[in-house]
Amino acid sequence: MPGFELFGELERKEVNDVLDNGVLMRYGFDGMRNGHWKSKELEAALQESFKTKHVQLVSSGTAAVSVALASAGVGAGDEVIMPAFTFVASFEAIMMLGAIPVLVDIDDTLAVDPKAVEAAITSKTKAVMVVQMCGSMGDMDTIQTICDTHNLLLVEDACQAIGGTYHGKPLGSIGDLGCFSFDFVKTITCGEGGAVITNNEAYYTNADHYSDHGHDHVGNDRGAETHPFLGYNFRISELHAAVGLAQVKRLPEFLAIQKKNYTIIREALSQIPEVSFRTVPEGGEESYAFLNFFLPDLEITRKVSEAFKQNGVDVCFHYYDNNWHYIRKWDHLTNLKSLFPISSEVKKGLEYLKTKEFTQSDHYIARNISCLIKLSWSEEEVKERANKMVHVIKSFI
Repeated sequence: MPGFELFGELERKEVNDVLDNGVLMRYGFDGMRNGHWKSKELEAALQESFKTKHVQLVSSGTAAVSVALASAGVGAGDEVIMPAFTFVASFEAIMMLGAIPVLVDIDDTLAVDPKAVEAAITSKTKAVMVVQMCGSMGDMDTIQTICDTHNLLLVEDACQAIGGTYHGKPLGSIGDLGCFSFDFVKTITCGEGGAVITNNEAYYTNADHYSDHGHDHVGNDRGAETHPFLGYNFRISELHAAVGLAQVKRLPEFLAIQKKNYTIIREALSQIPEVSFRTVPEGGEESYAFLNFFLPDLEITRKVSEAFKQNGVDVCFHYYDNNWHYIRKWDHLTNLKSLFPISSEVKKGLEYLKTKEFTQSDHYIARNISCLIKLSWSEEEVKERANKMVHVIKSFI
């Protein structure tokens, strides 16, 4: 991760094919295409990769979350339970629909705690959105049981976890809908892009229409298509899909490199008794896009994080003080700083954030360092990096 590190001839061939053909839009212009449909090809490849019946490409991972929720009927005033550790897009996508994000604690998997989910359910809860941060998952069996018991949608935000599996199933394919991002820094990239996957035909049809202004995509005459309902423009372009089509063909190669580099570093850190690692539930396998480990306390973690930077150990993140990924720094959410009007219902629904404490999440995020695993490192570079990390950590313990 990320796939752009290994751009090559396959990506260039697919992009040049679109440029030579001249049709950059994914819909219409049938007569000009000469049979070229990169988006459709990518959707078919993703169906096979994710072992799912339906794939709808969209313009981003954020769009994927909004489209997935809207397609399943989540809207104004509905509550969606989500973790306090994620990316800001998670609550943005929920609020765009007029729904209310209900943030709950994570556990040592760095994913949502099933007990916190169950405690947060109200009569307004419509969905539980699990976010498989940094390449791994939480206790999906228990969360699925909770959703089934309370008749709730289970939506997987697998934007950072492509290639991970749970009991042999690809992450994203377990719940009612799965969401992926193919932005510039993901394991496979389109530059910008995303996807919604589902086995539910009605949700897929809704996603197909909703992401393109409500067009029903019946027949091959763009002007004759009808609009069964309102939609928005979340379309991906053929240029972006072309890059993704090349990259998805290389996904097994990328995952193997990630696992190799991850394993070298993890084995080195495992020699330090004070270092522990995130819990991966039984039956789960990470995508190996990140190596996540815990140190004894916040003070040591901050010192190690800073020393990593000073010693050339880059792309390691201490999310406790990070304003992209953790509730502590989301002032624009807790104080509702928005350019668009927020309904009184949503404002009331978010009042809990002014007083709610996330003590359990703090316990894990304060001590966690998350290191991105690059694809472009040589084996020598990975070993040198592992040695530096061990040296730095030992100097503070």
